[in-house]
Amino acid sequence: MSYYDENGFYDDNSIYPYDDVPTGSYYPPAGKTPMSSSRHKRRLNALLGIVALLLLVALTAGVFYVVRNFGVSVERTEDGFTFSLGARQAQAEEAPAVQQPTAQQPSVPDTHTDVADTQPAPTPIGTGTTLTITDSPRSVPTRPSDEDDALSLQEIYQRVIGSVVSISSATPTGTASGTGIIMSEDGYVITNHHVVSGAQVISVLTSSDEQYDAILIGSDEISDIAVLKMDASGLQPAQFGDSNQLRVGDAVVAIGDPLGVQLRGTMTNGIISAINRDLTVDDRTMTLIQTNAALNNGNSGGPLINCYGQVVGINTMKMSSYYSSASVEGLGFAIPIAVAKPIIDELIENGYVAGRPAIGITGETLPQTFRTYYHLPSGIYVTSVAEGSDAKAKGLAEGDVITAINDTPVTSISELNTVKNQFVAGDTVTLTVYRGGKYYLVEITLIDQATGK
Repeated sequence: MSYYDENGFYDDNSIYPYDDVPTGSYYPPAGKTPMSSSRHKRRLNALLGIVALLLLVALTAGVFYVVRNFGVSVERTEDGFTFSLGARQAQAEEAPAVQQPTAQQPSVPDTHTDVADTQPAPTPIGTGTTLTITDSPRSVPTRPSDEDDALSLQEIYQRVIGSVVSISSATPTGTASGTGIIMSEDGYVITNHHVVSGAQVISVLTSSDEQYDAILIGSDEISDIAVLKMDASGLQPAQFGDSNQLRVGDAVVAIGDPLGVQLRGTMTNGIISAINRDLTVDDRTMTLIQTNAALNNGNSGGPLINCYGQVVGINTMKMSSYYSSASVEGLGFAIPIAVAKPIIDELIENGYVAGRPAIGITGETLPQTFRTYYHLPSGIYVTSVAEGSDAKAKGLAEGDVITAINDTPVTSISELNTVKNQFVAGDTVTLTVYRGGKYYLVEITLIDQATGK
């Protein structure tokens, strides 16, 4: 049923809103008639038709895309229809069948050449081809110095290597290794004290692979020098030079066993970096030669050699070995031969170095927490006193604290030894000792470290 306004035109707005229908009435107010239900259905059907058309177009486009790009095909078979994916691609990649010639179709000669047919055949194994080495001239000698009579590095090595030995020592806690220098034809060998310290068995291996047992003639911890003796003869002794003639910048080489016997006979070269270098090691001061020739564990006790093939130093340590856990390169040290000679001579003669001063006590540096708890001053806590020493005779005892020597305050063993080593055995020094809340002055006579007297 249609609705028209007072002018005879169709009026959509004349549809009465249902929320204005009075309660309990099923009819619109007078003059208002609702839209026909048939017209409403026609509009809904038209809208659904448009939606269905759009879906059909989209579906058709999707099917076309799949068929075109993925090779979808549908085939009729005896059992129905077969849906396959990729059939076209497989067919496109499939090589065309070669037709066999027939009587009606003469064969065409095959002019195709396979690529493999054009490649050269591989050379069979064992055809006699070998690497060719061209004769080379002998290398030019490398001369580290322009000094008169200076040797080349090659000549230095040939002259000295026969005087260098490898040392292995067995200790209660394991083994130690180092290098040594043949001092005499009859088997005296020089090395470092720390290479053979605590050794129960000492073995020496020469450059000619001859092995000998050795005995310890004498060892001095302060100078870090030891002398060994092999039961041998006809050995090649090294030639020793005057280390007092060295200058900074002089060329030197080191020969030894870096990191052990496996690398024995290794030579490294460098220069004298400094002379008369005073270093404190384990509460003792050593006057050393500094060099940038590469030294490593195992070089200890080996020779530092000048450009004339003369031994001018005994390699003793690398800076990182004592001062830092970090790797430090180019900082090696050697004992000057001029300093080592009197010690070596005395070790051979007496087995020890006489005159080394000692107080006759052992002690330790007190940590701050210990001193605070027991109300003790800074100093050296005495842990034992040597029998027969003057310190024992003067009444020093375990538990005393040494706070000064000759009025110089000391807080560690190193500081105490620095002052003590300025004297010799037989000299008198005065110790300041703390005991039971009081300070005492004790005058004692220094004893010989080697003999204890």
